[in-house]
Amino acid sequence: MVSDSIPDVGVSRLHYPVLTLGPGRRAGIWLQGCSIHCPGCLSRDTWTPAVTMTAAAKIVDWAECAAGDGLTGITVSGGEPLDQAPGLQALLSGIRDRPRLADADILLYSGYSAAVVRRRHQAVLALVDAVISGPYLASRPSQNPWMGSGNQVLTLLTERARQRFAELPSRRQLQVSADGEQLWITGIPAAGDLPRFAELLARRGVRIGDVSWQP
Repeated sequence: MVSDSIPDVGVSRLHYPVLTLGPGRRAGIWLQGCSIHCPGCLSRDTWTPAVTMTAAAKIVDWAECAAGDGLTGITVSGGEPLDQAPGLQALLSGIRDRPRLADADILLYSGYSAAVVRRRHQAVLALVDAVISGPYLASRPSQNPWMGSGNQVLTLLTERARQRFAELPSRRQLQVSADGEQLWITGIPAAGDLPRFAELLARRGVRIGDVSWQP
């Protein structure tokens, strides 16, 4: 059970199901705030620290609700999750403590290098199954549909991860969801995908304002 005394976390959004950031049907948790600021980042909206913090227990409760709907894994991204390491650790511990989430694998995205993650965040690594690490480099596209750039590294930490992440998707996929007047794109786009998406919307009479992939 997650204690009320543990640190809260700044959350950008929660989404289920996520089918594009790891294998299977996943609960997506995006934390708010990033100090890395990779040039060309597609999620600039997650850079600023959160104004309102959320209790880790509430996020765990939300993820547990998906356990009866085919949930196979949890993906934590951002922002930069490790910029909130104490809250992230509490969140992950809470997930691990819930029996209904016992079979869910956890994938963590981080813009820090694999060496930095290993050196500074062993307590977090002990709670996840896989990590995709490394800064986003727009000049180095990746062939891996789960990665933004070719310098990034997928590290499999458990036997469960070695089994589930063994087979990559045959192609990139993007999910689009609406929340009021906002559109969310979930997944790793290839070069040119987002401008083409905006053009497609324009041809159908949908006008978009600010987008997260432009300054």
